[in-house]
Amino acid sequence: MNFAPPLLFLGVRVDHFAEDWSSAEVSLRVRRWNSNHNGAAPGWSLFAMTDPFFGMMAYGQLGDGYRVWNTTAEIEFLAAGRGIVHTTMNMPRDVVDEIRRTTADGAKSITEHEAEITDSTGAVIARTHQRLYVRKRVER
Repeated sequence: MNFAPPLLFLGVRVDHFAEDWSSAEVSLRVRRWNSNHNGAAPGWSLFAMTDPFFGMMAYGQLGDGYRVWNTTAEIEFLAAGRGIVHTTMNMPRDVVDEIRRTTADGAKSITEHEAEITDSTGAVIARTHQRLYVRKRVER
């Protein structure tokens, strides 16, 4: 994951990805080459810290029999991100089990997921919100 070009070039690093796909820890070290004109992490870098991960965690737990999309994603900027910023995202098994139950008869599942991005002092600098759409694959 750390060599995926969109993450690599922004300086986003996957510090830990749970083997069971239930959590991911991601960080960004803000440096001169990846900061904005104010010396802080630009919004697109903070957004990239969470963008692919909820969908990946859901897909990883559900398996190939499902289609998973982010349908909505928002970020609320609360403070400038400087130094090293972190986030931990979780996709608990009970949420994935509920997705399985909801989609068992071919219905769609819409779930909401949030993450906080913090600086090295633990202060929240941004909040992200994503909506995942999941449906079982239809074989043709």
